[in-house]
Amino acid sequence: EQWYQRRVRGPWGQKAFAGYLGDNKSAWKQYDATFTAKEYEGPKLEILLDQGSDDPYLNDKQLLPENLANACSNNKSINLNFRMQQGYDHGYFFIMSFMEDHFNFMAKHIC
Repeated sequence: EQWYQRRVRGPWGQKAFAGYLGDNKSAWKQYDATFTAKEYEGPKLEILLDQGSDDPYLNDKQLLPENLANACSNNKSINLNFRMQQGYDHGYFFIMSFMEDHFNFMAKHIC
């Protein structure tokens, strides 16, 4: 199975990557977080990922965060904190509920 079939399997991902990067699927690789996590060999990284359990794109298998989680779990250089937030979609209340956590995370790891 080609990397792009695993990572951008959903129609939304295919459409988005093609729209921004063209139809040459090999050009998509460097912009695919799952592929990047799988191949990453740099310094230790900390990643915080929140996903709403009621996100319709998640339930339609459009987002596939489990692919990123699997890639990170197989890479000793990446520590992924993947938080499935029960009862949230990807709208305003989801963003507002967890935005402070992400600002604090960025302040700790980037600044």
